[in-house]
Parts: sequence; C-alpha cells; structure tokens
Amino acid sequence: MNILYSVQGTGNGHISRAIQLYPFLRPYGNVDFFISGSNSDLKTDLPVVGRSKGISLFYKATGGLDYLKIIKSFSLSIFLDAYKLPVKKYDLVINDFDFVTSLACLFRNKKSVQFGHQASFQSNKTPRAKKNNVIGEFVLKHFVKSTHYLGLHFKSYDDAVFNPIIKQEIIDATPTDDGHISVYLPHYAIAYLEPFFLAASNYHFEVFSAEVTSIRNYKNIIYFPISNSVFTKSMIRAHAVITGGGFETPAEAMYMNKKVLSIPIAKHYEQLSNAVALSELGVKVILKIDQDFNAIFTNWMKYASPVKLELTHSTKDIVAQLIKQTQNC
Repeated sequence: MNILYSVQGTGNGHISRAIQLYPFLRPYGNVDFFISGSNSDLKTDLPVVGRSKGISLFYKATGGLDYLKIIKSFSLSIFLDAYKLPVKKYDLVINDFDFVTSLACLFRNKKSVQFGHQASFQSNKTPRAKKNNVIGEFVLKHFVKSTHYLGLHFKSYDDAVFNPIIKQEIIDATPTDDGHISVYLPHYAIAYLEPFFLAASNYHFEVFSAEVTSIRNYKNIIYFPISNSVFTKSMIRAHAVITGGGFETPAEAMYMNKKVLSIPIAKHYEQLSNAVALSELGVKVILKIDQDFNAIFTNWMKYASPVKLELTHSTKDIVAQLIKQTQNC
C-alpha cells in the first residue's frame, strides 16, 4: 500500500505526532509525508516528498493571534501546490489538518481520512469553548474536508474519538522530579514572559523558545532552543509544566502525572475549547499572563494536584483502527 501522510506545519504538535506514528505505519506499506505551513521549528528525518507554505498561524508577543500576519502569509500558490500534489497515486491519504491536501483531494475526487486532534471536533460531543465562535467552529469542521474521520482527544468523547498518542520515549520513561518547571509558550515572547518568571525567584524554569539558538542561563531561567527530544527530557524530569492550550504537550505531561498550567492562545477557538476539556478534567487554566500571574502561579504550585491521563488504546491499536476504518479510501 502507498500511503500519503499530510501534516499541518503550524506549531510542532502535528509533526511530533507524525514522527511517532511513522514506525507504526511502515508495516502497512510505503509512507510519504507532505508538510504544509511555514512556522514549525521542529527538525525531522521523515521521508518528506513535498512542502507548501500553506496557511499558517502567527502570534503577537503578548499571546494572541496576529491576524494581519496570517492574512499577509496567504498566497494563491497554495492552489497550484494542491493541483500538483499527486494524491491519485496513493492508496490511502491521511490528512492531519492540512488545507492543501484537502483541496488536492477535492480536485481529484480522491477519498481521504482526516486524522488527529482537529478531527475530534467533527463530533458535537467534543467540548467547545463557552463563548460561541461561528468562524472557529466553521474552521474546525470545514477547513479540512475528508470522507473519513478519526479523532484524538484527552478522552474518548465519541466512537470515532480516541485517546492521545504518546511518544514512545515518554511511555518507556521513568518520570522523576528535580523541582523545575518546563515551559513551552510559543505564543509569548521571551521579553514578555521573563519578568514574571524572574519574580518567582524561588522556582527554576526551563523555557523553550524559537527566539534562542543555543542554551543560555539567566538567574532562575534556562532558555533552550526548540527541540522535541530535549523538551521531552525536560518534562520527564519536571515537577510541573506550563504550556498553551494545545493538545500533545498537556497530554504527555498528564500521562506522566505532572501538574499542568494551561494558557491558551487568546481568541483561538480550538485552544479555548481544549482549555474547557482540560478544566473539566481538573487541570488549572488561565486565559492570560498579567499582573495576577505570580499569585496564581504560587497558589498553583503549592496546592494543585496532578491530573493523571490513562490510555485505553495503544498507538498500534489506533493505527490499526485507522487502517481498518479507511480501507475503502
């Protein structure tokens, strides 16, 4: 079987999941990868056969979406990229929220399966942000169109929604606690975050940011360049994790029974919806970092308890289900 796995390159979570899935897909046939998006910082050795600038998200320094930059990044070349993408030669097209591949399948009348976290929002049982967002709901349900769907979320909210895929390195690890806090907040600039972390001088932070190219120390903070493996090692040793309202990082932290503080991107419907799901599970969620942060952080560190994530399906099981449900593609 020839398989095309298309990955949205906004952020690092989609590529990280593709890296984890690749060994489990190979027994089913030859796997090619197509990456769309221009602001992922994660290096990969996946067999990538094509790339497109696609449609990406960009952020302001203070944690919100930069809509002007998003609009400016849009190019009509994505339609040419979609037209050139040879989806017809593949027996199975797996789409992890990539608009270009969705468009290519529409052009060629090719069946495909949308697979991943965003696919879970095809079910109305998946938690949503409390404030209604018509545009956000439309994007989650219609930005990528497929003939099949298999979603991933913190819980199996519906029949076609499965638990997260956890990296093998984390599954095999024995978590420890050296007291530090691992931080991954790509939607905040270092200059904005730093005063808040310096004010919490009794705590040690390991901050991962695309703004740095080498490891550097500053008082109670160590800054790291973006690295999947180094961040994973940091979480394994961490006492707690501060991250956005994404999916993979909170899931991995909860699997290791680490405390999580989630700070979703402002006005980002999917992340705000994830925050609702996390809050329902008992995870601490705040909507922004402001003058109240240090009091909230200190209270969280002293009194919050970890929320343990249990897996009901292994990665091998989920891939087998993916292949089984999409054999007609």
